[in-house]
Amino acid sequence: MKTEDIALFHRIVETGSILEAANLLNLPKSTVSRRLQSLEESLNLKLFHRQSRAITLTSAGSHFYQKTLTMLADLAQTLDEITDNKAELNGHLRILIFPIPEMMDIVSKIFNFMDANPKLSVEIISSTEPLDMVRHNIDIAFMVQETFSEIDMVAKPIIREELYFVASPQYLANAGTPHSPEDIEQYNSILFRFPNGKTFSEVPLANDAMQAVKGNLCTNSIQLAYEATLSGRGIGYLPLRICQEDFKHGKLVRLFDELPPYMAVVFLVYPSRRFLSLASQRFIDYMLANLPQNGHYQSPSTHVKVWM
Repeated sequence: MKTEDIALFHRIVETGSILEAANLLNLPKSTVSRRLQSLEESLNLKLFHRQSRAITLTSAGSHFYQKTLTMLADLAQTLDEITDNKAELNGHLRILIFPIPEMMDIVSKIFNFMDANPKLSVEIISSTEPLDMVRHNIDIAFMVQETFSEIDMVAKPIIREELYFVASPQYLANAGTPHSPEDIEQYNSILFRFPNGKTFSEVPLANDAMQAVKGNLCTNSIQLAYEATLSGRGIGYLPLRICQEDFKHGKLVRLFDELPPYMAVVFLVYPSRRFLSLASQRFIDYMLANLPQNGHYQSPSTHVKVWM
């Protein structure tokens, strides 16, 4: 019995399909079926009920899955301990990144990690759509909380970003300038919609208050919200990072200087109900140590509600 065949069995369980597991692992379906059959024969157990359109776990298969989750996690931890972080990493990591302003900072660190581990392959997926991390075989994700698609996840805050109300001089010349956050509702705002359908009809302020906003343009892209604000379509509620140069050159104006910024948080996320591979654990440790803003946050066990 091979541990990689047990890991393959986990992918079949989590995707609910031999074909989907084969596609995620970039293997022929016949190879996945053969390795599953070999595992069943070595165990002398039937792990799945096979129907024409679906497979479901047998009671023995369900028991084996739960037990081997812990087993593989313990094995990965043991390997990490006995190699003293010197073992050469191989395998494959699938990483999901919500398209945030710091996306290229994260990607740069991923490239550095790959350079230090040349036998490791990495797939980077950028998406605003919520993906079931287990079903889609996502090892690590970087996302804001509204994009979380699962409950059973570990989330470590790694990046924070200041959010401000901003507008172009063109928009303010045409519509006038609001003098307080309470005035915002009388102006056109660029609205943001998360993949879960939530729209910013209200935005959070630094003092835990909520401010109602309305507008005639909504997008699920931070970049498009920025471009719309820059072109004078309305007032944006945007991260400082993408606006700094525009402030310097007078292309955008920060509103309400007396209002403290709202701090949005980006999390490094991984499923709690899947064992962490050695590559995943080393990658997580590397990112937590090397992202420059790490350490400015509350304990990872603290629940933080995030807006962005």
